[in-house]
Amino acid sequence: MAERPRGPRTSASSKSRTPSARRKTDAKGASAATRAPKGGKKGKKKLTPGRVIRRIALTLLTLIVVGGLASAAFVVISYQNLKLPDPNAAFTTNTSNIYYDDGKTKLGDIEVQNRQSIRYDEMPTSIKNATVAAENNTFWTDPGYSVQGMIRAAVNIARGGDLQGGSTITQQYIKIMYLSQDQTITRKFKEVLLSRKLSEKMSKQEILTGYLNTIYFGRGAYGIQAASKAYFDIDAKDLTIPQSAVLAAVLNNPAYLDPDANGGDTEPLLNRYRYVLGSMRHSGFISQAEYTKDVKKLPTLPKIKISDKYGGSKGFLMKAAEAELATLPIDQAKVRGGGYKITTTFDEKAQKAAVKAAESNTKEAAELSGHKASKLHAAIASVDVNTGAVLAMYGGPDYIENSRNWATTPRATASTFKPFALAAGLENGFSLYSQFNGNTFTPPGDGVPIRNEFSTQYGQVSLLKATAESINTAFVDLDTQLPGDGPQKVVDIAQKLGAIKEKGAQDWDVNNRVAIGSAQVSPVNMANAYATFANNGEYVQNHVIAEIKDNNGKIVYKAEPKTHRAISKDVSADVSYALQGVVKDGTGSAAQSLGRPVAGKTGTQGVDDKITSAWFTGYTKQIATSVMYVAGDGGTENLDKYKRPYDPTFFGSSYPLQTWVDYMEKATEGQKIRDFRQPAYVNRDKFPPPVIKKSAPPKQTSGTDNSDNNDKPEKKTQKQDKKSDKTEDKSSDKSNDDKSSDKSSDDKSNDDKGQSDNKSSDSGGSDKKSSDSGRTDDTTSDDTKSGDGSSGDKKTSDGSGSGDKKKSDSTKSDSTTSDSTTSGSDSTSTDTTKTSSSTGSN
Repeated sequence: MAERPRGPRTSASSKSRTPSARRKTDAKGASAATRAPKGGKKGKKKLTPGRVIRRIALTLLTLIVVGGLASAAFVVISYQNLKLPDPNAAFTTNTSNIYYDDGKTKLGDIEVQNRQSIRYDEMPTSIKNATVAAENNTFWTDPGYSVQGMIRAAVNIARGGDLQGGSTITQQYIKIMYLSQDQTITRKFKEVLLSRKLSEKMSKQEILTGYLNTIYFGRGAYGIQAASKAYFDIDAKDLTIPQSAVLAAVLNNPAYLDPDANGGDTEPLLNRYRYVLGSMRHSGFISQAEYTKDVKKLPTLPKIKISDKYGGSKGFLMKAAEAELATLPIDQAKVRGGGYKITTTFDEKAQKAAVKAAESNTKEAAELSGHKASKLHAAIASVDVNTGAVLAMYGGPDYIENSRNWATTPRATASTFKPFALAAGLENGFSLYSQFNGNTFTPPGDGVPIRNEFSTQYGQVSLLKATAESINTAFVDLDTQLPGDGPQKVVDIAQKLGAIKEKGAQDWDVNNRVAIGSAQVSPVNMANAYATFANNGEYVQNHVIAEIKDNNGKIVYKAEPKTHRAISKDVSADVSYALQGVVKDGTGSAAQSLGRPVAGKTGTQGVDDKITSAWFTGYTKQIATSVMYVAGDGGTENLDKYKRPYDPTFFGSSYPLQTWVDYMEKATEGQKIRDFRQPAYVNRDKFPPPVIKKSAPPKQTSGTDNSDNNDKPEKKTQKQDKKSDKTEDKSSDKSNDDKSSDKSSDDKSNDDKGQSDNKSSDSGGSDKKSSDSGRTDDTTSDDTKSGDGSSGDKKTSDGSGSGDKKKSDSTKSDSTTSDSTTSGSDSTSTDTTKTSSSTGSN
C-alpha cells in the first residue's frame, strides 16, 4: 500500500531543552554546575556570549509561554460568556443577477464578491470529500480545532515565524467570517475558542456548507458554485471527482496554483492535485482504481473567456440598470449582495435590433464618406408607449472604450421639438387650421430675421402644413402669438410630456425660437415625450427596472411608474394626426416602409453649414423610438462629412430615419397593427378650415438660411409623366396651371398675397379626416377624387430645395378646381437642387 500523504514533518512535542534541564545533582543535592572547584573554593562558571544568548532566549520564551497561557486562561474563564461576533459583511453576500424582460436571459450581475450560495444537498459528494481530504482529514471527528496545529503555531511564533498552517476547516471558516487576518497569538487563541463555540452551535454539515460557500478559489470566485463556473463552466452539482480534486487543490494558494494566474504553468497544480487524490484514497473516499485512473494528469481546464460585464453595448444597459437601482426605496446592500433576481424592461430581440441598426448604418456612413466610424455616434432609445418601459437602448458600441451613453446624452433637438409647440398652440386656443406666417420675418424684440430652409417663402400656412413641411417661421410666429409668455408655455408643455431638462444639458434659451429646437434633450426622454402623444396625452415615466425578487423568490419591488395627464386626449389626437402627415407627405416619408401607421418628426441642428445633430423621433401605437446622430469625441463636430453622396447635407431624414426604420421593423415584428385615434380638430369652431383657393408655389429668395433646424432633404430629379410633359425648374415660380394634373391647387399657399393655407389631401399633414379605421383618408372632407387615380406619394418640386418630402400638392385633386382636374395624369415633379449655403434640417 502506498504511503499516506503527509504534510511537513513537525514534532508535536517540540520543546527547547535548557541547560538546567540537563544538570545533574550530587549526593548532597548540589548542582554539578555549582559545586566548588578543586581546591576547596566555590566559584561561578564564566558567562560566555553563547550562554548570555541562551538565557535571554529562555527568558523570552518563558514570557511568551506565560503570557500566552495567561491570555488563554483569561479567555477560558470568559468562554461561557463568549458570543460569536457579527460576520464580516462581504462574506455574507451573494451575487445579484440582472435579466432581460423575460426574467430568464441573463444580462449581467452585480456583487460585492462573486458568490452564489448553494445548499449542502446541492454540493456533490466529491467536492465535500476532496475538500476534507485536502484541508482537514479529521474534520468529521475533531472538536473544531487542532491541538497539534496550535502547538506548531506556538513554536512558529517563538521562532519568529508566523501563524500560518495548523487550522481546521472550522478555524478557517471562523477566520474568514468573523475575524481579521492579523497574525497574532491573541487572534489565534480567539480563533480556537470561537471554533469550539461554533461547533457547539452548528452541525458539521452546516459548517462545511458555510465554508464551501465562502472560501476564495481564485479567478474572482468565492464559493464552490462560482468556482465551478470560473474553472469548468459548469454548475457545482455536475463536478466530477477529478474536477473536485482540482478545486480542492487550488484552495491552498490560488494565485500560485491556478495556471491562468502563474503564466500557464500546470506543474504546481498537478503536484497538489495528486496530493489531494492520494489523501482521498487514504481516507477511503475513492478506490485504488479511481486513484490510478485519475492521478496521471489533470482534467481538462477549458479556456473560459472571463466576461467583462460592462463590455460591448450591453455595458450601457448594465449601467442604466445600476443607476436606477440606486434610486429605488430598497436595501442597497441587499441589491448588491443579497442574491437578488433583478428583471429589467430591456427586450433582448429589440436590443439586438437596435445594435444592428445603429452599427450597420454608422458603418455604411463611414465607408461611403471615407471617415472613421469611431467618430460617428448613433443613439437609439425605445419606449413602450403604455408602460414607459425602456425596451432598447443603444448608447454606443462598447462601454469600456467610450463610457458616454449617447442615448442619455442631451443634445439640441432641432425640429423634433416643434410638436411641443404645436401641442402648446392647440392647448391654448389654436387649431390645426390656424394660420401663421410662412415667410421670412423678424420676431418682435428680435433683431435677427427668422428664415426657412433655403429662405423659402410660404405665405400664410396652417399648423398642419407647417408641421408636415417643418416651416420654421410659422412655429416662431406661433410662439409669439401664444397668450402670455408663449415660449415658456412651449417649454412647460415639453416638460409635462417628458422632454425634461437634464443634468449636463445647456441652459434652455426660452425665447421666440425655442420651438425650432435649440433646447437640449436626450433621446430616451424624447422617446418618452413622443410616447405621451401616442398614449393619448398620458405621461408614463420611463424606467428600466421591472421587478426584483429576493433569493427566496419573494417580490421586494415592482415598478409602478409615475403618471400624469400632460395634454388632453383631443390635443394628443390632433398632434398625432399632424405628425402622420410628416410621414405621409413630409420629410419622414421613408417611415412608410414600416407598413403600419406611424407618426414622427425629423430634425437637423446646424449653424453656418455645420450640422451638429440629426434626429428622427417617431412612434406607432405601441412603441416610441428616438434616434440621434452626432460626430466627434464630444459630439459637437460637423456631421456633414458623413452625409450620403446624393444628399446636400446630413439630414435627419437620411441615416437617422433609416436607422429608425431598420430598428422598428424588427421591434414591431409580430405586433398587431393599430391605428391612431381620429383627429378631434380642437378649436375648429374658432379656426375652421380655410376656403380652398388656387395658389402659387412658395418662392425662394437668395441668401443663406440661418435657421438651425429645417427638415427638408433634397431628392434626385424625377421624370415627369409624359402626359403632362412639363418640367419644373428649380428657380421657377410657375403657377399651378403649369403643374402636372395630379397637383391640387389647394396644396400651395400664396406667399406673396398672404393667402390662407389650404388643406393637403393625402397626408396626416393635411386637413383631411381619417377613415373609420383610424387610418387617414386620401382626400379632405370637402374634396372629391379626380379621375386620374393619382396617389399621394408624388414628390414635390416647388423650387424650395426641399424635395425629400411628399407634399400635399401631390394628392388627389379637388374636383372643383378647374386647373387641376385633368384625368389620367400621374406625373411626378422634377427635383430641386440646393442653391444656397443652408444649415437647414430635415
